[in-house]
Amino acid sequence: MEKRRLSFWQIWNMSFGFLGIQMGFALQNANASRILQIFGADVHELSWFWIIAPLMGLIVQPIIGHYSDKTWGRFGRRKPYFLVGAILASIGLILMPRADIFIAFLPALWVGAGMLMIMDASFNIAMEPFRALVGDNLRTDQRTLGFSVQTALIGFGAVIGSWLPYALANWFGVSNEAEAGKVPLNLILSFAIGAIILIVSILITVTTTKEYSPEELASFENEEDKNDSIEKEAEIEKSSLLDIFEDFKKMPTTMRQLSWVQFFSWFGLFGMWVFATPAIAQHTYGLSHTDSSSALYQDAGDWVGILFGVYNFVSAFYAFALPYIAKQIGRKKTHSVSLIIGGIGLLSIYIMPDKNWLILSMVAVGIAWASILAMPYAILAGSISPKKMGVYMGIFNFFIVIPQIINALIGGPLVKYAYGNHAIFALVMSGVSFLIAASLVYKVKDVDDVIQS
Repeated sequence: MEKRRLSFWQIWNMSFGFLGIQMGFALQNANASRILQIFGADVHELSWFWIIAPLMGLIVQPIIGHYSDKTWGRFGRRKPYFLVGAILASIGLILMPRADIFIAFLPALWVGAGMLMIMDASFNIAMEPFRALVGDNLRTDQRTLGFSVQTALIGFGAVIGSWLPYALANWFGVSNEAEAGKVPLNLILSFAIGAIILIVSILITVTTTKEYSPEELASFENEEDKNDSIEKEAEIEKSSLLDIFEDFKKMPTTMRQLSWVQFFSWFGLFGMWVFATPAIAQHTYGLSHTDSSSALYQDAGDWVGILFGVYNFVSAFYAFALPYIAKQIGRKKTHSVSLIIGGIGLLSIYIMPDKNWLILSMVAVGIAWASILAMPYAILAGSISPKKMGVYMGIFNFFIVIPQIINALIGGPLVKYAYGNHAIFALVMSGVSFLIAASLVYKVKDVDDVIQS
């Protein structure tokens, strides 16, 4: 038997929930550092608060992947997980910028960090099953398209989330100023709107997408896989959460090779997300690293949201070009060239003469971001058994979160002691990391050999 070919709009609806997830994620990425600074965090401490994000991914995604592989009920296999994740993430989005209301019980900074933890855990609960759903539902010749559509929706959602605070302040007159220790109203409203859109978009996927049952997925395996499944059936039935460690040891060669590409890609991304606001406020706007309460700093923060929206906007459209480009030159070369362009974009931030020129830097970053979200998963999916799609997608997340944890531990001290509190050099390091990742792509074995559209 063979999986049915899905139409473009069926693939679109299947991934539509990612629009809401990424909108919330973009609000967090562009504004969490600013909110934590408003609540009292110093610039060199930001990466330590951000360590919560990758830690949640390290813990949550493999567990969710393991259990979603073994879940089947009236609501499906993957859908229950990303619905629950969306509800919890929405709660975090609403409460993070309002952490000061808990000041009678706990410092706002720690409540804000706690809400960041809840959001990250919840985003991870929702994200991993979405990745596995594409692997479950799509034929091999549609997977690149599937991950590219998912990347496009991620881009559109991130544009909305990144631009929303700026739009509310500059187009609708919502104040972006507040007294010391308080989050501006435009941020509070942005996070609440993000929570609503997250729930709605997830419900669209849940109500329009049909999942294959475990029996149907088993029928799609080739004869070799079927024989292997029969021999191991008793073992699979008795499998436990501890088998994640055994799966980790037995991961496919392609995954091991991709792990190094992912390491340097996400080390660079984390540095950009954490330090973009203070870096641009200092380097482009000329502010001190201790000045986080002024109106000009809030303007810088809103502009960083615009810049993040630019790279996501570019990624949304570049994602549609990825299947064609990859079919012409191969997935590996497509990914490598995209990373090189993104690395140059990050390095160029240092020399750009004013804030408007930074848009060009972010165009280049958007090309790399689209490829990071699509190409590694398209290459990986062909090397994974359908029975292990969820757990291996979760394990693959190790190589996203571990570099972020390392950056979180060393990024702050580097900014304070090596860079003299000049956060711009953290962005330069991110550009170098992208270039290293690009060079490592060529060591990866693409099991499918050629790109399928």
